[in-house]
Amino acid sequence: MPSLPTLATPAAAPHRRRQAAALPALAVGAVALASALLLTLGGCASSAGIAPQAHALEPAGLGLGTGGTPAPALAGDWWRAFGDPGLDALVDRALAGSPGLQAAQARVAQAQAAVGGAQAAEGVHVNAEADLTRERISANGIYPPPLGGANLTVVNTQLGASWEADFWGRNRAAVEAAIGTERAAQAELQAARTLLASRVAATYVQLGRLLAQRDVAERALAQRDQILSLIRQRVGSGLDTQVELRQGEGALPETRQQIEQLDEQITLARHALAALTAQAPQALDALQAPLNAVQAVPVPAHVPADLLGRRADITAARWRVEAAGSEIRSARAGFYPNLDITAFIGLNSVGLDRLLRAGSQQRGIGPALTLPIFDAGRLRANLRGKTAAYDAAVDSYNGAVIDAVREAADAIASAQSVARQQAQQAQAEAAAESAYALAVQRYQAGLGTYLTVLNAETAVLAQRRLGADLKARALDSQITLARALGGGYRAQAGA
Repeated sequence: MPSLPTLATPAAAPHRRRQAAALPALAVGAVALASALLLTLGGCASSAGIAPQAHALEPAGLGLGTGGTPAPALAGDWWRAFGDPGLDALVDRALAGSPGLQAAQARVAQAQAAVGGAQAAEGVHVNAEADLTRERISANGIYPPPLGGANLTVVNTQLGASWEADFWGRNRAAVEAAIGTERAAQAELQAARTLLASRVAATYVQLGRLLAQRDVAERALAQRDQILSLIRQRVGSGLDTQVELRQGEGALPETRQQIEQLDEQITLARHALAALTAQAPQALDALQAPLNAVQAVPVPAHVPADLLGRRADITAARWRVEAAGSEIRSARAGFYPNLDITAFIGLNSVGLDRLLRAGSQQRGIGPALTLPIFDAGRLRANLRGKTAAYDAAVDSYNGAVIDAVREAADAIASAQSVARQQAQQAQAEAAAESAYALAVQRYQAGLGTYLTVLNAETAVLAQRRLGADLKARALDSQITLARALGGGYRAQAGA
């Protein structure tokens, strides 16, 4: 970037540095002259016409207000509310060993390091250097004898310091952007924990549903075996034909095939849980997940008004917006004058034996001011990029807010609907069980047909399967609701 020549620069020749140290008034004059010049040329590089266009959604526009119905408070380990020690152990193991969480933690550490790097720009920088050069001076150059044609050793040692006066807040804005990014990474880590816990819990419930379905299939197999024995007795007595016998025999392999299919799905669910908990695929081959051991949790009637403060992903998106806004301020400050103050002290001599003599000392201090005049549009392009990044962050935040409200509303609606369905299904199952018992009694007494028994049995098995499915759906909707309500996350002070 082209800039004005720096005044009283510490990069001048050694004798000029000594003059600057001896005449501090030069530094004052340089500042005054440069300030006047910079004010004159201050309009050369302009940020005019570049501003963000996106605006964050208002919570009230999405139905979130101060008067919303309170939702049950969730603890950070919300899954323990389901009261299943087996589930607790799986989630704890997943949170302790998940590579995904470890990667998120590494991103937090990376963001924290970036904060330290940004803060370093606000401090004083001190560096030391030393060099020794053995050179032959040209006899035909600008230096006459005895320097011309001589072999000399030039030694230089120097301790330097510099500090940038952050008049326009560029460094402060960079620090704020880094802090915002670090806080967003922290919130994203918590969001990843909630998501992982919900995935483990949902897979655990899925395994429980499959095991319950297998129990139903086993009971169906036992019932059909009993019916087959009864058919054989009736065939032997001349009360049934070979048609009923073949029907009864065909029902057994069909049920065994269903059990085998369920066994496959159970194995895959256990493998999924093993992967989520960072274990070998066969580590959970004996795992049981009884649905009856998982307790239901309270369900709110409406989306809570403080939803946006409950969710880590919303907090992370908000911090991304804050960081992008700080980056805009830092980029805009690049259009303004910049002042650096540098100082140095050291020794310089021709010949190593003269380095420690009093006359070898050199020191200096001076300001350096720069102002962008023409940079072919680089600063404006950078500002436009930061502004576009801010708009993208705001749009991402708005999308996350909309999704959060929808997820919470959907989870509440599903949980309430499944509860009503369970009540109706319980009545239907009781009626089907009663009808099946009567059909078997009538068949044993010779008052009914085997087809009636089969129809009644089919209704019972369907209700049993539906009962297991609804139980699993109820638990799954409550897990989804716990995640939609933030999983017990609470933003830290200032977040």
